[in-house]
Amino acid sequence: MIDDLDEVLRQLLIRELPIKNSEVEIAFEQPKREWSSRLSRPTLNLFVYDLHENNKLRASKQWRVEYNRDGTAVQRRQPIRLDVHYMATAWAADPGDEHRLLTRALIVFLRLPSLPEDLLPESLQNQPTPIPIEVAQPDALRNAPDIWSVLDNEMRPAIAFTVTLSLDPYAPVTEPLVRTRELRVGQAVVPPEPSPLAATESRTAEEEPSGPALPQLLDERAGRDEFWTIGGNLHSERPLEDLELTLVERGLYVPILPGGRFTIGNLRAGQYTLEVAVKGEKPHHHQITVPAPDYDFEV
Repeated sequence: MIDDLDEVLRQLLIRELPIKNSEVEIAFEQPKREWSSRLSRPTLNLFVYDLHENNKLRASKQWRVEYNRDGTAVQRRQPIRLDVHYMATAWAADPGDEHRLLTRALIVFLRLPSLPEDLLPESLQNQPTPIPIEVAQPDALRNAPDIWSVLDNEMRPAIAFTVTLSLDPYAPVTEPLVRTRELRVGQAVVPPEPSPLAATESRTAEEEPSGPALPQLLDERAGRDEFWTIGGNLHSERPLEDLELTLVERGLYVPILPGGRFTIGNLRAGQYTLEVAVKGEKPHHHQITVPAPDYDFEV
């Protein structure tokens, strides 16, 4: 992605300076002494000297959930906002030529609040926002002498500018929706009283890290109750605010959530009727069975 960004900046400078007949070279190498000694024509160097996550633009780490009509949901993480810090320097035989080239580059960057969309390759076209450029900010390039010392070259004027990209390293997760949840209520099986030897072994075992607890099973002889929670979707070309959903057997109003989703709890297994009322029309009735594979309806 950074190499694609380099190419966008190259094409931007060629177009906006403008650069004709390759009169000025655009380079991205480290501006070391060995590199600068080999230059044969005026050069504008754009050196990436730092990469940082932009904490001010950091999005929530929570998952975003998108619901599909096929009964699945797609979970996506928010992308990372990454600051790519560049140091632009001009190189020519005459200092005046260097200053003119650097000034022209500065004007190009100051004139554009973001990268032009017509120059973006496919890898940079799905950014959630325009790609911003910040130029010559006071807190940028604070350790310029140290950078030039590491590069083993003479210090020279430079333009610090930052391009902020959205980087999504997370793969989306697609899973089927949970349509039905069962709650069983009853008398738990009473475990037998431990023998004295077993009690001693238990106390010894408590001194060691314990594993996951075993589930308590229900005593079938004592009977049990089963309750179900179901979830489904209403699909309609009408606005959802024009629809009302009611569980007829209980006279229970069921809220319709964004995307047409609904949830009904505390149901026993059996047959039920869902009534969908549409303003100005006769109510629609849908028979459902609890439990069932899905509860999706077209209205």
